[in-house]
Amino acid sequence: MRLVTYNIEWFSYLFDDDNELLIDDQKSGRHGVTRAQQIEAIAKVLVALDADAIMVIEAPDQSRKRDTVVALERFAAAFALRASRAVMGFQNETQQEIALMFDPQRLSARHDPVGDQTGKKGSQTAPRFDGTFRIDLDIDATEDLVRFSKPPLELAVTTKSGHELRLIGAHLKSKAPHGAQSHDEVMRQAIANRRKQLAQAIWLRARVEAHLQEGASLIVMGDLNDGPGLDEYEHLFGRSSVEIILGPAESDLSLYDPHARFALQRRLGASPTTARFFIDHENRFLQALLDYSMVSPDLRARNPEWRIWHPFDDPQCWSEPELREALLTASDHFPVALDIDV
Repeated sequence: MRLVTYNIEWFSYLFDDDNELLIDDQKSGRHGVTRAQQIEAIAKVLVALDADAIMVIEAPDQSRKRDTVVALERFAAAFALRASRAVMGFQNETQQEIALMFDPQRLSARHDPVGDQTGKKGSQTAPRFDGTFRIDLDIDATEDLVRFSKPPLELAVTTKSGHELRLIGAHLKSKAPHGAQSHDEVMRQAIANRRKQLAQAIWLRARVEAHLQEGASLIVMGDLNDGPGLDEYEHLFGRSSVEIILGPAESDLSLYDPHARFALQRRLGASPTTARFFIDHENRFLQALLDYSMVSPDLRARNPEWRIWHPFDDPQCWSEPELREALLTASDHFPVALDIDV
């Protein structure tokens, strides 16, 4: 079975308020790419992936006028994708939802959130992901109230063979320091925002441990916007969000992703990457490892295979010019595929 996580940049911009595709020459959410070009590129990538399930990060918007599930299922129908059904969880206000597209002949999936519902006062124990988490972020004996801007998607999945999985789709993000007027303000806001992201990682890690203690087969997949050595603030906190969510290496309560573990062991030198961004003021591209598929110990024992569909680093993607160009046009992230016998 092939399970994929794929951040599709501003997928929402490719649909109108009736959840119909906008196949035209107007601008998409990607610089220098029209909506028709991005739609065609996404379709080529998804057809090539031929996945049983795709965790879509930055899925189309869910709102009063728009419907994420309808939009994704219409996209699947337009290009005859096997992953023709879709499911989502709690909507957010960022126009970047988290949803799963899946092949109903291969598995079933339903939104199955865990944790207590909370009011504005929140809870000190990991609540439901649409709630509020109370945690002291800076050791000042004062609790902070933390919420997810994009609540993780929790799914109960049953494969055709009868294997039951817990699947969590996540998109952690540290907000940019908007409105900051000075270097000191930028630094203060950036540190505060990174601290909140780490609190979200602690919250997610608590859920991971609860599932692992119950013996669940668990996969956490998505864009964590963080990793070892990613920015200059990491030394202030000791660990990245990725390290927190993975847990201690080789523990019964640890998760495993080979790209993450490799990067953690190799702070200097080349590491795998899953995203490519253009930095305007430096006139260059930056590559980073942001997207992961982390598995529980029992699933790791099934000898899964991971593959980053990187247009330059993956030999097959590089050798197929049409696929290579589609990957570059479709998004600033590249798919991460997990092939596993479940």
